[in-house]
Amino acid sequence: MEKSNFVDQIRVFCRSGHGGAGIKHFRRDKLTAFGGPDGGDGGRGGHIILRGNRNLWTLLHLRYHKNVLAENGEKGSDNNRTGRNGRDIILEVPLGTIAMNEETGIKEAEVLHHGEEVIWLPGGQGGLGNTNFKSPTNQAPEYAQPGMPGLEGWKVLELKVLADVGLVGFPNAGKSTLLSVMTAAKPKIADYAFTTITPNLGIVEYRDAKSFCIADLPGIIEGAAEGKGLGHRFLRHIERNSVLLFLIPADSKDHGKELDILVNELEQYNPELLQKQFVIAISKSDMLDDELKNEIAKELPSDVPHIFISSIRNKNIPELKDLLWKVLNA
Repeated sequence: MEKSNFVDQIRVFCRSGHGGAGIKHFRRDKLTAFGGPDGGDGGRGGHIILRGNRNLWTLLHLRYHKNVLAENGEKGSDNNRTGRNGRDIILEVPLGTIAMNEETGIKEAEVLHHGEEVIWLPGGQGGLGNTNFKSPTNQAPEYAQPGMPGLEGWKVLELKVLADVGLVGFPNAGKSTLLSVMTAAKPKIADYAFTTITPNLGIVEYRDAKSFCIADLPGIIEGAAEGKGLGHRFLRHIERNSVLLFLIPADSKDHGKELDILVNELEQYNPELLQKQFVIAISKSDMLDDELKNEIAKELPSDVPHIFISSIRNKNIPELKDLLWKVLNA
C-alpha cells in the first residue's frame, strides 16, 4: 500500500525546561569581608512554542519527533547575575493545528495565522536569589528559591484543514474531478470508492485577481459519525470550512435522500456544522434534459442554493464559482 505523505495527527512527549535555581551568596572580596547578599536569580526554563507556517500543509515533518525536550534554565551566580534562560523549542505547524492533552482531551493551543506564535508549554520560572529577600530586619538572608519545574506529558497535535469551501459527498461523487477542473490541483482520480483518502487543497482563481481555497475531502459513508469508513478523520476537517458544497451525482437513485444522509452524518458528529452555509451541486448533469433537472430540483430543499454542473464538459463551472463567491461573501 502506498504510504501517504499527509499526516494530520501525531502523538509526542513534551517537556518544557525547568527553571534554574536562585543562589545564596554574600559579597566577599579583598576590600569587603562581610558584604551583603548578592545571590542572582535562576534563568527561566525553555518554552515549547508552536508557530504557524502557511507553507506547511501536513504534520509529516514532526512524525519522528517522539520527544520534544526544552532546555533547563541555568542557576544564578554571584554579583546579582541572573542565570541564562533555557533555549526555547519552536515547532513549525500548518495553519489549523490544534494541540491537546492526550489524557484529558482538553485543547491547549490553536494556531490559525501565519507567523503566529503560541507558547504551548511554558518553561518553569527561575528561582529568586537571596538578594531578593534582604530587608531592614533580615540583612543577611540565608536562603534562596529553587527553580520551578517545567510541564510535561503526552500531547497530541491534530490538523484540521483550513479551506473556504469543503466538498462533501459520497465516495465517487466526482469531488476530485471537480477540484481538478476548478483549480490547478492534481488529485488522484479513479472509478472506485475512496480514491481520496486524504484532503486535497486547491486555490480557485476568481475574477479581478480574487481567489478562495477549496478542499476535496474523503467521501462520507452512512455511519461515518460513528467512525465507519474514514469516519472522524474526515469529519473533523469539515469543521474549518466556511461553506459546504454538497456534491450529488445526477445518476443517484434518490437525490433528496442522499442529501439527508450527508446532513445527518454531519449533525451526528457535530450539530454546529449545520450552522454553516450549504450549496448543492448536481454533478454529471450533462446527461440530463430540462425535464429531469426540474424533477431533481423538486427533491432538493428550497432554502439551499443548487446548481447543475458537469466537470468533464466544464458545464456551469464559472457559474458555480460565482455562486460560491456570493455565498462566501454574503
